[in-house]
This record gives sequence, structure tokens and C-alpha cells, in this order.
Amino acid sequence: MIHKILVANRGEIAIRIIRACREMGIETVAVYSEADKTALHAQLADEAVCIGPAPAKDSYLNMEQIISATMVTGADAIHPGFGFLSENSRFAELCEACNITFIGPDSRTIESLGNKAHARQTMSNAGVPVIPGSDEPVTELYRGIEIAESIGYPVIIKAVLGGGGKGMRVARSKDEFEHEFLTAQKEASQAFGDARMYLEHYIENPKHIEFQILADQYGNVIHLGERDCSIQRNHQKMIEEAPSTAVDEELRKEMGEVAVRAAKAARYTNAGTIEFLLEADRKYYFMEMNTRIQVEHPVTEWVTGIDLIKEQIRIADGQKLSYTQDQVHITGHSIECRINAEDPYRNFCPCPGTIQDMYLPGGKGIRIDSAIYSGYTISPYYDSMMAKLIVYAKNRSEAIKKMHSALGEVIIEGITTNIDFLYGIMEREDYKKGNITISYMDKVLKEMQED
Repeated sequence: MIHKILVANRGEIAIRIIRACREMGIETVAVYSEADKTALHAQLADEAVCIGPAPAKDSYLNMEQIISATMVTGADAIHPGFGFLSENSRFAELCEACNITFIGPDSRTIESLGNKAHARQTMSNAGVPVIPGSDEPVTELYRGIEIAESIGYPVIIKAVLGGGGKGMRVARSKDEFEHEFLTAQKEASQAFGDARMYLEHYIENPKHIEFQILADQYGNVIHLGERDCSIQRNHQKMIEEAPSTAVDEELRKEMGEVAVRAAKAARYTNAGTIEFLLEADRKYYFMEMNTRIQVEHPVTEWVTGIDLIKEQIRIADGQKLSYTQDQVHITGHSIECRINAEDPYRNFCPCPGTIQDMYLPGGKGIRIDSAIYSGYTISPYYDSMMAKLIVYAKNRSEAIKKMHSALGEVIIEGITTNIDFLYGIMEREDYKKGNITISYMDKVLKEMQED
């Protein structure tokens, strides 16, 4: 039985995990950098260990320090949260070698699915719809041009390893391809130390639909319905919701069964997400599989009533899934807004600083996942997201109204945030009607520039 978990992360996700552990009677260990010595997660855990200087590479990405902290404190498991080391196969392998339970899939699965070209081939072999693209990683420009012309422009160029929009570029013609390919390759080399790329036909204006899956060690796999993550900028999600306006019961059943088949093909265990691109004609294509908990997991928790963090821990502890597929029911509607320390009117420039005063809303159907407090300093060393505001209502229209009202109550003084920008999205008629695709933010930002 897992009795003590080290949380190898920071911010709101670290607090989310600590709270789940507390409810399960499991002790927790927080790790923190020198910049995070006053951070809330370090104060809420049963124990806290400093693992290095402020830069992430010296602290939250320092595998040896985190493993040492785990062993010194007697923790028998590590929950990586999202970001940082959550999808690092070498870190998972280190945990396995040290007899530490890694709360996630095993290292071989992470490595296999982290390689986008290999993941794509795995899904294709399992009969999962995939976008036409390169079968093998591409490193040479001339080979990239040949493949691009064979699959047809526009094409999207992606790093074999990586995520978060880094090493990802779109070329709409042969004239654009050379510049975009070399730029993406340079970004990939700098961010991930790997210059291998792969190419796919670029689908114009789809919706970004992802299915949450849970899989135990006994071959049981279920899906918990879909999330619509189409509102994004530079491949970074901003607003997510569940369920999607574009997915009815028939399509949900079909795509859910495909997601389960994909997870089984990868021999997956724990929580994961199958990401699809969905076209207006209801055709859909596998994009990638994320081998960790997602930032937007709360919207799924609210419409299903299933605690994903607790399920992750139970699965890692060798237990069977707590639910069967026929026990999963989607009810109501949930929306999540990511509240960031950034200025949308200055190209979303990060705005670190100290919070002078703050007020966060509450009430029925409102959830705040956050690590901030009055007097807390938003560090320039990490991601600008400081809170997630999540609402739940009986339908989408009521959820939008609730989110609009809740955003209007938020007060965070001392730093610039994106709250007003999110508030404006809730007022837009096209958003209310569900007329959103992954190009939606391009339209919104263009209108802002024209104004």
C-alpha cells in the first residue's frame, strides 16, 4: 500500500494532489525551489524539501535531487502532476530502478507515446484514424520537401519529442516550407535536444477534442467522455469545457470506443488523454496521447463525479478501476478558464510580481484550483498560470452565465492578469453559440488589433 507520496511539482496541481492524498489518509512530501520557499504547496504538505535554485533545470527538473528527497523522507511513490518531469521516460525509469512507484504509466509506455511518429504508427496499426503524414522521423530538409509534396499542402511540422507548441510550424506552400522546417527544427533542438521532425497534413479549422481514459493493471480501460479544448493560442489552451457542443451521444460512443482501443493498443495504465482533431463533417483523427493528468481535468471530474487524482493513486497502488464503463454518466456542463499573470494587450507578455490583495469567488458550482494568496509573488521562472476557475451548471448556457459572473468577481491587485480578456470571451455571441475551432483565437486577436 502507498503510504507517503512525494509531489514532484509546484503550484495549483501540487496542492490538488496534496488535498487528494489528505482525504485518502496518505502522507505527502512537497519539493520546492529556493524561489518557492513561501509557496503554498510547501506549507500544506506534511513535509517539504528544498531541491535547488530557482531555475527549473536546477530544481523541478533535477531528477537526482527529487529521487534523493523521496528516499530521504521515506516516500514510496511520486506523483509528477503535469509539466516538468511528468512525461519524462528517464525519470520514470529512475523511479522503477529505485523501487519507487511512479504514479503514471511505465517508462517504456511514456517513451513510446512521447515519440509522436511511433505513437502515430501504433494507433494506425490499431485501426485508429490518423492524419496522413510521414511514417518515419525526418531530419533532412530535402526529405521533408518530398514528403510535404506527397501528402499535400498545407502541412504541419512537429518535433518528434516535445509539446506545448515548441518545434511546431505550419507551411502552406513549398516556398514557405524551408523556413518553417528549419525554424521548427531549431526550436526542437533547443527545447528538447532532438532535431527529428515529422510531418502531417494540416487540417484547417477543426475542433480540438480530447478523451479522458483510465486504465488499470488488469486490462480494464474506460473513457470519461470528451473535453473541448479548441480555444487556444500558439497551441496553449486557454478555456476548456465538457462536454463538447460538437459531440452527441452517438459520436461520443464511437470516439470513446476508439480512445479505449488506442489505450489498449499502447498497453496503457493510469490516467491518460487521447487527443483528436474533429472536422465539421464529424471525421476525426488521432493527434497524440498525453501520458499524465491534464490541466483541464477538473471539467471532467465535475461532469462525471469521478476524482481523477484519487483514481490515479489507486491504479498505481495496484487496485482495479473503481468504475466500469456503464457506470460513467455525463451530466451537466463544466467550463474552465486559466487565469494567468499575463497581459493579453501586449502579446500576452508574462507579468510576474507580488499580489497586493485578492478576492476569489465562491458559491454553488464554482471551484478554484489555485496556489496564490495576498502577498504571494508570482515568479518569472515558471509558467504564468496562477489559478484555474471552473464552473458547473445544468447546461452550457447556464455554465457560461456562471463563468461570466464568477470572472466578474475576481480581484487580483498588484499584477496584470488575463481576467478581463476571459470575461470578454464569455460575452461573445459566437462563443455562446459554440462556433469555435482551433483558429477561433486568431479571429478574436485580429478583431482586437483592428479595434
